[in-house]
Amino acid sequence: MESHEVVKSCLAEMSPKELARELGVSVSLVYKWSQPTHDQHSGALNPLDRANQLDAVSKDHAVARWMAEKADGFFLPNPPVEEEARPDYVTCMNQLVREFASLLSTVTQAAGDERISRIEAESIRQRWDELKADTEGFVAACERGDYASISQQALDRCGLKRVGA
Repeated sequence: MESHEVVKSCLAEMSPKELARELGVSVSLVYKWSQPTHDQHSGALNPLDRANQLDAVSKDHAVARWMAEKADGFFLPNPPVEEEARPDYVTCMNQLVREFASLLSTVTQAAGDERISRIEAESIRQRWDELKADTEGFVAACERGDYASISQQALDRCGLKRVGA
């Protein structure tokens, strides 16, 4: 989805006049933000385009992470596509399931005394973030039918080698 389409979707929630008033800008600028900016279109770079530009120069997706946190979410970048031999994806999938079960067991044990320490919480968060990243990479590869793109980092964490490598 393009940024101007996201702005248009906001206009389904409130009128351009209401949005302009809420943001402290003119109605005409809101209309320009809802149009494509390339070629002959009269659109203007909107706040989403600017946030994307800022995120691109941050190198660590600081803006995307911040936006996700503000939306009560979590930013998870897609893993890089690697052009290598195909991994044993069934084994990787099974390992992801085992890792998830292990994480749940850790959470259950940590909560056994009805409190989770800061150190336990940090450990759980780190494992969860790694598992989410690995799982998202696997799912994205499955959606594309491109198992070669499952990151080596994910395979390393699963203790797997690529088939034919």
